[in-house]
Amino acid sequence: MTTAFFSHDDCAKHNMGPEHPESPDRLAAIISYLADTELAQTLDWIKPVEITRDQLLSTHPEKYLHQLELMQPTRGRVFTDPDTAMMPDTLRAARLAAGANIEAVDMVLSSQVTNAFICARPPGHHAERSKSMGFCFYNNVALAAMRALNFHRLERVAIVDFDVHQGNGTVDIVGGDERILMCSSFQHPFYPHSHVYQQADNIINTPIEAGASAADYRKKVEGEWLHRLQDFRPQLVLVSAGFDGHRLDPMAGLNLEAEDYRWLTDMLTSVAHDHANDRLVSTLEGGYHLKALAESVSAHLEGLTAIR
Repeated sequence: MTTAFFSHDDCAKHNMGPEHPESPDRLAAIISYLADTELAQTLDWIKPVEITRDQLLSTHPEKYLHQLELMQPTRGRVFTDPDTAMMPDTLRAARLAAGANIEAVDMVLSSQVTNAFICARPPGHHAERSKSMGFCFYNNVALAAMRALNFHRLERVAIVDFDVHQGNGTVDIVGGDERILMCSSFQHPFYPHSHVYQQADNIINTPIEAGASAADYRKKVEGEWLHRLQDFRPQLVLVSAGFDGHRLDPMAGLNLEAEDYRWLTDMLTSVAHDHANDRLVSTLEGGYHLKALAESVSAHLEGLTAIR
């Protein structure tokens, strides 16, 4: 089993300010932690290329792409919403993160690798079809899904989002698309305060109360997701991997540990094994306590690299 690890140094050039939680330090913490583990030797390290304009247009309209380009400053920062800033290197980083998702799907579906993890930023799951928000500009996982469905002609793709914040952007884009089953767990009530009840038949929203125990989280997620995923029989599993549900994370109030992310990974790789020839692509979303993030990503990767 081969796991590709996509990352690019230029993703660190996107910097929304010294106090911003979505910082370049997140990627540095992950890569530094992995360097001291045996995982570093087992991963296939890949430097991605930028997504193309045509590939972006599979999910985002031209008017929106043009608007982002007009807003990108030549110096300093410009805010697209109160939490989300652009600087001169932002769209380059965003195109690399999105491009990594496209390349990962291509490599997994052509059997060059078994599965993949994209360690890139900015994240994507809050980006709606025509709106940037929540640190996100392009919706990476939705772009990956459209690549699998429209280019590779798959019939069924699962998206699983376990970030502590709901992936409103992904719901906005894929809601109602019967080729996709999206399972999403998130703290509720919580940011972004939308798309929780605007639920299409292909969206399984799993709200979790702040303070819930890891055991309660596992029970609810397994009960609401596993049978639906097995019945759906996805030909590819895509993961919006947010690790901000960790008990140490400053951005939320759940109580997960690194071993809970390993449990989640094992459940998802089991679905991928049963129906998708082990094909799974996971992309980094949230996670803002650097040590907890690094440990949780490592646990996730241990699950991806495990041979069944």
